[in-house]
Amino acid sequence: MKTSHLLSGIAFAAMFAAVPVSAAELRFACYQDGVECDAWSEAFKTFESENPGTTVAVDVVPYKSIVEGLPLQLASGEGPDLARVTDLGGLAQYMLDVTPYVSDAAKIEEQYGKTLAWTRVNGPDDKGIYAIMDQQTATGPFVNKTLFDQAGVEMPGKGATYEDWAKAAKEVAEKTQTPYPMAMDRSGHRYMGPAISYGAKVFDDQGNPITVDDGFRGWSEQFVEWNNDGTVAKEVWAGAGGSSYQDAAKEFTNGSLVMYVSGSWQIGRFGRDIGDAFDWVAVPAPCGPGGCTGIPGGAAIAAFKHTKSPEELGKLIEFISREDVQAEVLAKTKNIPANQSLQVKGIDYENASEDEKAALTTFASALSEFSPVAFQFQGYKNNRAIMNAIATRVTQAIVGESTLDEALERVDTDVKEAVAAAK
Repeated sequence: MKTSHLLSGIAFAAMFAAVPVSAAELRFACYQDGVECDAWSEAFKTFESENPGTTVAVDVVPYKSIVEGLPLQLASGEGPDLARVTDLGGLAQYMLDVTPYVSDAAKIEEQYGKTLAWTRVNGPDDKGIYAIMDQQTATGPFVNKTLFDQAGVEMPGKGATYEDWAKAAKEVAEKTQTPYPMAMDRSGHRYMGPAISYGAKVFDDQGNPITVDDGFRGWSEQFVEWNNDGTVAKEVWAGAGGSSYQDAAKEFTNGSLVMYVSGSWQIGRFGRDIGDAFDWVAVPAPCGPGGCTGIPGGAAIAAFKHTKSPEELGKLIEFISREDVQAEVLAKTKNIPANQSLQVKGIDYENASEDEKAALTTFASALSEFSPVAFQFQGYKNNRAIMNAIATRVTQAIVGESTLDEALERVDTDVKEAVAAAK
Protein backbone atom coordinates (compact mmCIF):
# COMPACT_ATOMS: atom_id res chain seq x y z
CA MET A 1 0.00 0.00 0.00
CA LYS A 2 1.19 3.51 -0.74
CA THR A 3 1.92 5.69 2.24
CA SER A 4 -0.78 8.23 3.08
CA HIS A 5 0.24 11.84 2.72
CA LEU A 6 -1.29 15.27 3.19
CA LEU A 7 -2.10 17.25 0.07
CA SER A 8 -2.90 20.92 -0.34
CA GLY A 9 -6.04 21.89 -2.23
CA ILE A 10 -4.02 22.73 -5.36
CA ALA A 11 -1.99 19.54 -5.22
CA PHE A 12 -5.22 17.60 -4.64
CA ALA A 13 -6.73 18.91 -7.87
CA ALA A 14 -3.52 18.47 -9.83
CA MET A 15 -2.97 14.91 -8.68
CA PHE A 16 -6.35 13.60 -9.74
CA ALA A 17 -6.28 15.53 -13.00
CA ALA A 18 -2.85 14.23 -14.00
CA VAL A 19 -2.38 10.75 -12.53
CA PRO A 20 -4.00 7.87 -14.42
CA VAL A 21 -5.68 5.21 -12.33
CA SER A 22 -4.99 1.62 -13.25
CA ALA A 23 -7.69 -1.01 -13.07
CA ALA A 24 -5.94 -2.55 -10.08
CA GLU A 25 -5.41 0.66 -8.09
CA LEU A 26 -8.18 2.60 -6.35
CA ARG A 27 -7.45 6.14 -5.19
CA PHE A 28 -9.13 7.29 -2.00
CA ALA A 29 -9.24 11.01 -1.10
CA CYS A 30 -9.63 11.15 2.66
CA TYR A 31 -9.94 13.95 5.19
CA GLN A 32 -9.70 13.33 8.91
CA ASP A 33 -10.64 15.11 12.13
CA GLY A 34 -8.50 12.70 14.11
CA VAL A 35 -7.05 9.42 12.79
CA GLU A 36 -9.79 8.31 10.38
CA CYS A 37 -7.55 8.08 7.31
CA ASP A 38 -4.83 6.34 9.27
CA ALA A 39 -7.34 3.78 10.53
CA TRP A 40 -8.66 3.09 7.04
CA SER A 41 -5.13 2.77 5.66
CA GLU A 42 -4.51 0.02 8.17
CA ALA A 43 -7.85 -1.68 7.45
CA PHE A 44 -7.23 -1.67 3.70
CA LYS A 45 -4.25 -3.96 4.20
CA THR A 46 -6.81 -6.67 5.00
CA PHE A 47 -8.82 -5.81 1.88
CA GLU A 48 -5.72 -6.04 -0.28
CA SER A 49 -4.82 -9.42 1.17
CA GLU A 50 -8.37 -10.64 0.48
CA ASN A 51 -8.35 -9.21 -3.05
CA PRO A 52 -4.91 -9.87 -4.60
CA GLY A 53 -4.11 -7.51 -7.42
CA THR A 54 -6.21 -4.61 -6.12
CA THR A 55 -4.52 -1.86 -4.13
CA VAL A 56 -5.88 1.24 -2.40
CA ALA A 57 -3.85 4.46 -2.37
CA VAL A 58 -4.98 6.73 0.46
CA ASP A 59 -4.36 10.43 -0.11
CA VAL A 60 -4.97 12.54 3.01
CA VAL A 61 -6.36 15.95 2.03
CA PRO A 62 -7.66 18.96 3.99
CA TYR A 63 -11.40 19.10 4.59
CA LYS A 64 -11.49 22.32 2.57
CA SER A 65 -10.30 20.36 -0.47
CA ILE A 66 -13.18 17.90 -0.04
CA VAL A 67 -15.72 20.72 0.24
CA GLU A 68 -14.35 23.06 -2.43
CA GLY A 69 -11.98 21.15 -4.71
CA LEU A 70 -13.62 17.73 -5.04
CA PRO A 71 -16.94 18.96 -6.53
CA LEU A 72 -15.02 20.75 -9.30
CA GLN A 73 -13.02 17.62 -10.06
CA LEU A 74 -16.12 15.43 -10.18
CA ALA A 75 -17.99 17.92 -12.37
CA SER A 76 -15.20 17.60 -14.95
CA GLY A 77 -15.34 13.80 -14.84
CA GLU A 78 -12.09 13.48 -12.94
CA GLY A 79 -10.97 12.87 -9.38
CA PRO A 80 -10.45 9.91 -7.07
CA ASP A 81 -12.32 6.62 -7.29
CA LEU A 82 -13.76 7.21 -3.84
CA ALA A 83 -13.60 9.86 -1.16
CA ARG A 84 -14.60 10.56 2.41
CA VAL A 85 -17.31 13.21 2.14
CA THR A 86 -20.02 14.95 4.14
CA ASP A 87 -22.12 16.58 1.38
CA LEU A 88 -24.02 13.41 0.53
CA GLY A 89 -26.99 14.95 -1.27
CA GLY A 90 -24.92 17.49 -3.15
CA LEU A 91 -22.40 14.96 -4.46
CA ALA A 92 -24.92 12.17 -5.07
CA GLN A 93 -25.14 13.01 -8.78
CA TYR A 94 -21.52 11.88 -9.18
CA MET A 95 -21.80 8.71 -7.11
CA LEU A 96 -21.72 5.18 -8.48
CA ASP A 97 -24.42 2.69 -7.53
CA VAL A 98 -22.34 -0.33 -6.52
CA THR A 99 -25.35 -2.63 -6.03
CA PRO A 100 -24.41 -4.80 -9.06
CA TYR A 101 -20.94 -5.34 -7.61
CA VAL A 102 -21.73 -6.36 -4.01
CA SER A 103 -22.55 -9.87 -2.85
CA ASP A 104 -25.22 -8.99 -0.27
CA ALA A 105 -27.05 -5.73 -0.98
CA ALA A 106 -29.86 -6.69 1.41
CA LYS A 107 -27.48 -6.87 4.35
CA ILE A 108 -26.05 -3.44 3.56
CA GLU A 109 -29.58 -2.08 3.34
CA GLU A 110 -30.46 -3.64 6.68
CA GLN A 111 -27.46 -2.11 8.44
CA TYR A 112 -27.27 1.31 6.75
CA GLY A 113 -30.73 1.98 5.31
CA LYS A 114 -31.39 5.16 7.30
CA THR A 115 -28.25 6.86 6.04
CA LEU A 116 -28.27 5.34 2.55
CA ALA A 117 -31.43 7.40 2.04
CA TRP A 118 -29.33 10.58 2.19
CA THR A 119 -27.71 9.73 -1.15
CA ARG A 120 -30.84 8.53 -2.92
CA VAL A 121 -31.83 11.70 -4.70
CA ASN A 122 -33.16 10.14 -7.91
CA GLY A 123 -36.71 9.67 -6.72
CA PRO A 124 -38.71 7.31 -4.47
CA ASP A 125 -37.70 4.21 -6.44
CA ASP A 126 -33.98 4.82 -6.00
CA LYS A 127 -32.58 1.89 -3.98
CA GLY A 128 -28.93 2.33 -4.89
CA ILE A 129 -25.89 1.86 -2.67
CA TYR A 130 -23.66 4.86 -3.28
CA ALA A 131 -21.78 5.46 -0.02
CA ILE A 132 -21.21 3.88 3.39
CA MET A 133 -21.11 6.01 6.51
CA ASP A 134 -18.00 5.56 8.62
CA GLN A 135 -19.04 8.19 11.12
CA GLN A 136 -22.50 9.05 12.43
CA THR A 137 -22.45 12.52 13.91
CA ALA A 138 -24.60 14.89 15.89
CA THR A 139 -24.05 18.59 16.36
CA GLY A 140 -24.06 20.04 19.84
CA PRO A 141 -22.04 21.83 22.50
CA PHE A 142 -18.86 21.04 24.40
CA VAL A 143 -18.24 22.76 27.72
CA ASN A 144 -15.06 23.39 29.70
CA LYS A 145 -16.25 21.94 33.01
CA THR A 146 -13.10 23.00 34.85
CA LEU A 147 -13.85 26.66 34.14
CA PHE A 148 -17.39 26.27 35.51
CA ASP A 149 -15.95 24.65 38.65
CA GLN A 150 -13.35 27.39 39.07
CA ALA A 151 -16.00 30.08 38.65
CA GLY A 152 -18.39 28.40 41.07
CA VAL A 153 -21.17 28.63 38.48
CA GLU A 154 -23.74 25.85 38.16
CA MET A 155 -23.88 24.34 34.71
CA PRO A 156 -27.35 24.53 33.07
CA GLY A 157 -29.02 21.15 32.71
CA LYS A 158 -31.01 19.39 30.03
CA GLY A 159 -33.81 21.62 28.76
CA ALA A 160 -31.84 24.83 29.32
CA THR A 161 -32.22 27.47 26.63
CA TYR A 162 -29.54 29.13 24.53
CA GLU A 163 -30.11 32.23 26.63
CA ASP A 164 -29.50 30.22 29.82
CA TRP A 165 -26.21 28.95 28.47
CA ALA A 166 -25.14 32.36 27.17
CA LYS A 167 -25.75 33.92 30.59
CA ALA A 168 -23.85 31.15 32.38
CA ALA A 169 -20.94 31.13 29.90
CA LYS A 170 -20.54 34.91 30.16
CA GLU A 171 -20.47 34.71 33.95
CA VAL A 172 -17.84 31.96 33.86
CA ALA A 173 -15.72 33.88 31.36
CA GLU A 174 -15.83 37.03 33.47
CA LYS A 175 -14.95 35.25 36.71
CA THR A 176 -12.12 33.22 35.21
CA GLN A 177 -10.82 35.89 32.80
CA THR A 178 -11.42 33.55 29.86
CA PRO A 179 -11.37 35.35 26.47
CA TYR A 180 -14.45 33.77 24.88
CA PRO A 181 -17.76 32.73 26.50
CA MET A 182 -19.16 30.92 23.42
CA ALA A 183 -18.27 30.03 19.84
CA MET A 184 -19.86 28.12 16.98
CA ASP A 185 -18.25 26.70 13.85
CA ARG A 186 -18.57 28.94 10.81
CA SER A 187 -20.86 26.48 9.11
CA GLY A 188 -24.44 26.62 7.88
CA HIS A 189 -24.76 23.02 9.07
CA ARG A 190 -24.03 24.02 12.65
CA TYR A 191 -26.25 27.10 12.32
CA MET A 192 -29.35 25.10 11.43
CA GLY A 193 -29.58 23.25 14.76
CA PRO A 194 -30.26 26.45 16.75
CA ALA A 195 -32.36 27.83 13.89
CA ILE A 196 -34.71 24.83 13.97
CA SER A 197 -34.74 25.02 17.78
CA TYR A 198 -35.92 28.62 17.40
CA GLY A 199 -38.78 27.39 15.20
CA ALA A 200 -37.39 27.48 11.65
CA LYS A 201 -39.50 25.15 9.50
CA VAL A 202 -36.93 25.06 6.66
CA PHE A 203 -39.35 23.43 4.19
CA ASP A 204 -42.92 23.98 3.05
CA ASP A 205 -45.51 21.20 2.79
CA GLN A 206 -44.19 20.19 -0.64
CA GLY A 207 -40.63 19.88 0.61
CA ASN A 208 -39.41 23.08 -1.02
CA PRO A 209 -36.96 25.21 0.98
CA ILE A 210 -38.34 28.34 2.60
CA THR A 211 -35.20 29.05 4.69
CA VAL A 212 -36.02 32.44 6.20
CA ASP A 213 -39.13 32.46 8.37
CA ASP A 214 -39.87 33.82 11.84
CA GLY A 215 -37.90 31.08 13.59
CA PHE A 216 -34.86 31.46 11.34
CA ARG A 217 -35.01 35.23 11.73
CA GLY A 218 -35.27 34.96 15.52
CA TRP A 219 -32.11 32.88 15.79
CA SER A 220 -30.27 35.08 13.31
CA GLU A 221 -31.09 38.21 15.30
CA GLN A 222 -29.80 36.56 18.46
CA PHE A 223 -26.64 35.20 16.85
CA VAL A 224 -25.64 38.48 15.23
CA GLU A 225 -26.29 40.33 18.50
CA TRP A 226 -24.13 37.87 20.45
CA ASN A 227 -21.30 38.22 17.94
CA ASN A 228 -21.34 41.97 18.34
CA ASP A 229 -21.61 42.14 22.14
CA GLY A 230 -18.82 39.62 22.80
CA THR A 231 -20.96 36.69 23.94
CA VAL A 232 -19.88 34.72 20.86
CA ALA A 233 -16.30 34.76 19.54
CA LYS A 234 -16.73 37.09 16.57
CA GLU A 235 -13.37 36.11 15.08
CA VAL A 236 -14.69 32.69 14.02
CA TRP A 237 -17.37 33.97 11.63
CA ALA A 238 -15.82 37.35 10.84
CA GLY A 239 -12.41 35.78 10.25
CA ALA A 240 -13.28 34.19 6.91
CA GLY A 241 -15.11 35.18 3.74
CA GLY A 242 -17.59 33.60 1.38
CA SER A 243 -18.80 30.20 2.49
CA SER A 244 -15.41 29.06 3.85
CA TYR A 245 -15.47 26.78 6.86
CA GLN A 246 -13.84 27.86 10.13
CA ASP A 247 -13.90 26.10 13.48
CA ALA A 248 -12.94 27.09 17.03
CA ALA A 249 -11.41 23.79 18.11
CA LYS A 250 -8.04 25.38 18.85
CA GLU A 251 -9.64 27.95 21.15
CA PHE A 252 -11.46 25.21 23.02
CA THR A 253 -8.46 22.91 23.40
CA ASN A 254 -6.21 25.69 24.70
CA GLY A 255 -8.74 26.64 27.38
CA SER A 256 -9.70 30.06 26.03
CA LEU A 257 -13.34 29.15 25.31
CA VAL A 258 -16.08 28.22 27.78
CA MET A 259 -18.69 26.68 25.46
CA TYR A 260 -18.21 25.49 21.89
CA VAL A 261 -21.04 24.47 19.53
CA SER A 262 -19.56 21.94 17.14
CA GLY A 263 -20.21 18.20 16.99
CA SER A 264 -19.33 14.65 17.93
CA TRP A 265 -16.53 14.35 15.36
CA GLN A 266 -14.39 16.51 17.66
CA ILE A 267 -14.37 13.94 20.49
CA GLY A 268 -11.27 12.04 19.45
CA ARG A 269 -9.42 15.26 18.72
CA PHE A 270 -10.29 16.73 22.11
CA GLY A 271 -9.28 13.56 23.89
CA ARG A 272 -5.91 13.67 22.16
CA ASP A 273 -5.21 17.42 22.32
CA ILE A 274 -6.68 18.30 25.72
CA GLY A 275 -5.48 15.26 27.62
CA ASP A 276 -5.67 16.01 31.34
CA ALA A 277 -5.29 19.80 30.94
CA PHE A 278 -8.89 20.29 32.00
CA ASP A 279 -12.21 18.44 32.31
CA TRP A 280 -14.64 18.82 29.42
CA VAL A 281 -18.12 17.48 28.73
CA ALA A 282 -20.62 17.24 25.90
CA VAL A 283 -24.06 18.53 26.83
CA PRO A 284 -27.52 18.15 25.24
CA ALA A 285 -28.51 20.66 22.59
CA PRO A 286 -29.86 23.86 24.16
CA CYS A 287 -33.48 24.74 23.55
CA GLY A 288 -35.34 27.50 21.81
CA PRO A 289 -39.02 28.28 21.27
CA GLY A 290 -39.25 25.46 18.72
CA GLY A 291 -37.51 22.71 20.66
CA CYS A 292 -34.05 21.35 21.42
CA THR A 293 -32.22 19.85 18.47
CA GLY A 294 -28.92 19.51 16.74
CA ILE A 295 -28.37 18.28 13.19
CA PRO A 296 -27.53 14.65 12.38
CA GLY A 297 -24.84 13.98 9.86
CA GLY A 298 -21.56 12.29 9.42
CA ALA A 299 -18.96 11.29 6.92
CA ALA A 300 -19.38 8.61 4.31
CA ILE A 301 -17.03 6.90 1.90
CA ALA A 302 -18.55 7.39 -1.53
CA ALA A 303 -17.84 5.66 -4.84
CA PHE A 304 -17.77 7.73 -8.03
CA LYS A 305 -19.07 7.00 -11.53
CA HIS A 306 -15.95 7.90 -13.47
CA THR A 307 -13.95 5.03 -11.94
CA LYS A 308 -12.30 2.65 -14.39
CA SER A 309 -12.67 -0.19 -11.88
CA PRO A 310 -16.33 -0.40 -10.82
CA GLU A 311 -16.21 -4.07 -9.83
CA GLU A 312 -13.17 -3.61 -7.58
CA LEU A 313 -14.71 -0.43 -6.17
CA GLY A 314 -17.92 -2.29 -5.34
CA LYS A 315 -15.93 -4.91 -3.46
CA LEU A 316 -14.15 -2.19 -1.51
CA ILE A 317 -17.40 -0.46 -0.56
CA GLU A 318 -18.81 -3.78 0.64
CA PHE A 319 -15.64 -4.37 2.66
CA ILE A 320 -16.02 -0.91 4.23
CA SER A 321 -19.60 -1.77 5.22
CA ARG A 322 -18.67 -4.97 7.08
CA GLU A 323 -19.47 -4.96 10.78
CA ASP A 324 -16.07 -6.30 11.82
CA VAL A 325 -14.27 -3.70 9.71
CA GLN A 326 -16.40 -0.85 10.99
CA ALA A 327 -15.92 -1.96 14.60
CA GLU A 328 -12.14 -2.05 14.17
CA VAL A 329 -11.95 1.39 12.53
CA LEU A 330 -14.45 3.09 14.86
CA ALA A 331 -12.62 1.75 17.91
CA LYS A 332 -9.59 3.75 16.75
CA THR A 333 -11.40 6.86 15.51
CA LYS A 334 -13.79 7.15 18.47
CA ASN A 335 -16.77 7.85 16.27
CA ILE A 336 -20.44 6.91 16.61
CA PRO A 337 -21.40 4.00 14.33
CA ALA A 338 -24.00 4.27 11.59
CA ASN A 339 -24.12 0.46 11.41
CA GLN A 340 -27.35 -0.59 13.12
CA SER A 341 -25.89 -3.69 14.77
CA LEU A 342 -22.97 -1.77 16.21
CA GLN A 343 -25.31 0.89 17.57
CA VAL A 344 -26.92 -1.88 19.63
CA LYS A 345 -23.73 -3.73 20.57
CA GLY A 346 -21.62 -0.64 21.14
CA ILE A 347 -17.97 -0.07 20.33
CA ASP A 348 -15.02 -1.00 22.53
CA TYR A 349 -13.16 2.25 21.96
CA GLU A 350 -9.39 2.03 22.23
CA ASN A 351 -7.71 4.12 24.91
CA ALA A 352 -10.80 6.28 25.41
CA SER A 353 -10.77 8.58 28.42
CA GLU A 354 -13.78 8.94 30.69
CA ASP A 355 -14.46 12.35 29.10
CA GLU A 356 -14.48 10.79 25.64
CA LYS A 357 -16.73 7.88 26.65
CA ALA A 358 -19.21 10.23 28.33
CA ALA A 359 -19.27 12.54 25.30
CA LEU A 360 -19.85 9.65 22.90
CA THR A 361 -22.80 8.50 25.04
CA THR A 362 -24.27 12.01 25.17
CA PHE A 363 -24.17 12.52 21.41
CA ALA A 364 -25.34 9.01 20.55
CA SER A 365 -28.37 9.30 22.82
CA ALA A 366 -29.18 12.79 21.53
CA LEU A 367 -29.74 11.58 17.97
CA SER A 368 -33.03 9.89 18.82
CA GLU A 369 -34.42 13.18 20.15
CA PHE A 370 -33.50 15.37 17.20
CA SER A 371 -36.29 17.11 15.27
CA PRO A 372 -37.58 15.34 12.14
CA VAL A 373 -36.90 18.62 10.34
CA ALA A 374 -33.21 18.22 11.20
CA PHE A 375 -33.13 14.80 9.50
CA GLN A 376 -35.06 16.20 6.53
CA PHE A 377 -32.53 19.00 6.19
CA GLN A 378 -29.56 16.63 6.32
CA GLY A 379 -31.06 14.50 3.55
CA TYR A 380 -32.06 17.42 1.31
CA LYS A 381 -30.05 17.26 -1.91
CA ASN A 382 -29.61 21.05 -2.09
CA ASN A 383 -28.75 21.58 1.57
CA ARG A 384 -25.28 22.81 0.60
CA ALA A 385 -26.92 25.81 -1.10
CA ILE A 386 -28.66 26.70 2.15
CA MET A 387 -25.51 26.23 4.23
CA ASN A 388 -23.32 28.27 1.89
CA ALA A 389 -25.83 31.13 1.78
CA ILE A 390 -25.99 31.22 5.59
CA ALA A 391 -22.23 31.36 6.08
CA THR A 392 -21.80 34.07 3.45
CA ARG A 393 -24.75 36.33 4.23
CA VAL A 394 -24.93 36.08 8.02
CA THR A 395 -21.24 36.95 8.17
CA GLN A 396 -21.94 40.08 6.12
CA ALA A 397 -24.47 41.13 8.75
CA ILE A 398 -22.04 40.38 11.57
CA VAL A 399 -19.25 42.53 10.09
CA GLY A 400 -21.57 45.34 9.02
CA GLU A 401 -21.39 44.87 5.26
CA SER A 402 -25.17 44.66 5.23
CA THR A 403 -28.10 44.95 7.58
CA LEU A 404 -29.57 41.73 8.92
CA ASP A 405 -32.72 42.30 6.87
CA GLU A 406 -30.61 42.62 3.72
CA ALA A 407 -28.60 39.55 4.63
CA LEU A 408 -31.68 37.41 5.19
CA GLU A 409 -33.23 38.60 1.94
CA ARG A 410 -30.03 37.55 0.17
CA VAL A 411 -30.10 34.15 1.87
CA ASP A 412 -33.52 33.50 0.37
CA THR A 413 -32.42 34.77 -3.03
CA ASP A 414 -29.22 32.71 -3.02
CA VAL A 415 -31.09 29.54 -2.13
CA LYS A 416 -33.79 30.07 -4.75
CA GLU A 417 -31.21 30.71 -7.45
CA ALA A 418 -29.16 27.66 -6.47
CA VAL A 419 -32.20 25.38 -6.43
CA ALA A 420 -33.32 26.70 -9.80
CA ALA A 421 -29.85 26.11 -11.23
CA ALA A 422 -29.82 22.57 -9.84
CA LYS A 423 -33.06 21.79 -11.65
